[in-house]
Amino acid sequence: MAGMLNIGVSGLNAAQAQLNTTSHNITNAGTVGYHRQTVGQAARPPLFTGAGFFGQGTDVTSVTRSYNQFLENQVLQADNRRAQYGAYSAQIGQINNLLADSTTGLSPALANFFAGVQEVASNPTSVAARQSLISNGQALASRFQSLNTRLEEVRQGVEGGIVQTVESINTYAKAIAEMNQRIVVAQAGGAGTPANDLLDQRDQLLAELNKLVQITVVDETDSGKANGAVSVFIGSGQPLVLRGTVSQFQVIPSAADPQRGAISLTAPGGNTIEIAESLLSGGELGGLLEFRKNSLDRAQNELGLIALGITETFNAQHRLGVDLEGVLGGDFFSAPVPAVIPATAGVRVAVSDVKSVVTTDYMLEKVGGNFWLSFGGQRFAASATDPDAAVRLSGAGTADDPYVVSGGGLEIEVSAAGNFSAPGLLIQPTRNAARDIAVEKGVTARTIAAGSPVAVEVPLTNQGSGKVSAVEVRSVGADGAGDLPGVPEFELAFASGSLSLPATLSDYSIQRLSLNSTTGEWEPVGAAGTSVPFNATSDASGARFRISHDSNTGYTFDFELSGAPKDGDRFDFAATAAGVADNRNAVALGGLQTKKVLLAGDNGRATATFQSSYAQTVSTVGNKTREVQVNEAAQESLLDQATSARDSVSGVNLDEEAANLVRYQLAYQASARVMTVAQRLFDELISIGR
Repeated sequence: MAGMLNIGVSGLNAAQAQLNTTSHNITNAGTVGYHRQTVGQAARPPLFTGAGFFGQGTDVTSVTRSYNQFLENQVLQADNRRAQYGAYSAQIGQINNLLADSTTGLSPALANFFAGVQEVASNPTSVAARQSLISNGQALASRFQSLNTRLEEVRQGVEGGIVQTVESINTYAKAIAEMNQRIVVAQAGGAGTPANDLLDQRDQLLAELNKLVQITVVDETDSGKANGAVSVFIGSGQPLVLRGTVSQFQVIPSAADPQRGAISLTAPGGNTIEIAESLLSGGELGGLLEFRKNSLDRAQNELGLIALGITETFNAQHRLGVDLEGVLGGDFFSAPVPAVIPATAGVRVAVSDVKSVVTTDYMLEKVGGNFWLSFGGQRFAASATDPDAAVRLSGAGTADDPYVVSGGGLEIEVSAAGNFSAPGLLIQPTRNAARDIAVEKGVTARTIAAGSPVAVEVPLTNQGSGKVSAVEVRSVGADGAGDLPGVPEFELAFASGSLSLPATLSDYSIQRLSLNSTTGEWEPVGAAGTSVPFNATSDASGARFRISHDSNTGYTFDFELSGAPKDGDRFDFAATAAGVADNRNAVALGGLQTKKVLLAGDNGRATATFQSSYAQTVSTVGNKTREVQVNEAAQESLLDQATSARDSVSGVNLDEEAANLVRYQLAYQASARVMTVAQRLFDELISIGR
């Protein structure tokens, strides 16, 4: 009777354990991160008799959670990537809406500005048209500034998001370390039995941390046996959690750019290291860092390049013209100054060739007395001997003769006072250009240089059909902006198949030009001299020439001669008279709208106009926005699939649990019935004894 009673008790206990576990599953069906638990049973060792082995009932051997590491890793990986693309998408969508807007974007402001230039070209003496041009220039500068302000607001939001994400990472890391301790203690007290609910809670903390940054989780062991704790690593193996100890994330000023937040890791021992952004991939933090580097910086730099391009090219052309007073033009826009970080005395940066300026930041390093300049993803050694080097070096490094590092469209002067150490000088020629562009305060309607300083007349006494056209001033020499034109008055004579300068113009020379099909520039052919051949038959359709000052301190200008001049014909050159309706420089200014002046190719030739450069920026941002949105949707789909696969193994099915309740209830009742039968049999034996 006792054996039967013990068997019934063991079944009763097993059924009770099953009912408790099933009830626990049902009540936690909606708990995030909960894994379905099951009770393990095993038959007790049988009792041997002469007739064979008789069973002794059952024992509860374990309570385990349904857990598949492979499926869990799939969910974590998909969720990590989804969080990364989600953070990226939320930020880049703001830039896409800003730049692509047909009203608030840059395109309408550019069109209005050059429409104002064309209006001045159509009516160069109209003060109203000139004033309208100034207003349109101010509106264009204001549009650049407003776009840059909005991008700065996005940047501030990203920097704040990085700080908040880092704080959340620290919070989760601390909670995981504390949970490690609880699990180790719980499992040590339970003879190594898994603490299922605590493990679920820690896994959920790891899942939340995984949404913020990509992590690697390693099970800790003692003497080769898992102790229940885990270690968490980020990046290329930097420890975030080592069992019960936690490293601290911080956002600190970047060593290269103090205005930019960088991620550092402070170990429990106190050592702090700055982690490269490339190592912090995945999750919200990875998405924010990738957006800041690959989209926000690029968009702001490209917008700044357009502002810098307009400033440099428009000012350069404006300085080659004359205003209504007959005075050489000055700067129309105030020139943005490239930023140097950290600001260093004795270092000056100027834009020498805007078409060669790239949209990346520059880094100037000094290693062992040698200069290195990095830009466009490449690092170049500055050469003092190779004239064809990508980066050239000149000067002695003194205050009177500073080093000059030339490359990437910049000239960087470094005097003896310009000492700097690693990592070097960060130079940002375009980052703040959209913020700093403005119409010069001294510009008025009468100071707009719409005319060309060089005028040419064909005397009526000429016998031939020679005609001078397309006069293009290339340099005003030492006169400079704001001075009266120093154009010498002279007669260019034609005789015996040659054009000759007068002997009185001893400081000037003339050369024939040829169009370089590769660079698109007119280049001199042959040596410069006082005369140049012109064939009235073969050159009748037009030949181009350049008159230049021998020391480049005077005027340099090109012109085209066509037709068939006769011996003795002359062409009179002189300064343009003040107040005349000359629009040649205004036409040249208007031509900048469609002229390729930015983003030089491998051959050194500019490949983009202002509008096409902006369109390329809008297209790049739009394509990236769409790419990120598609990737986010794909990762959400993968996450749904991975979650379904995991839940099919570890999720709670309420229908199944309801059936289990009935099954275990019947088992409980059956075991109780066994005990009832044993009691009755025992009572019968007692009654027989009476």
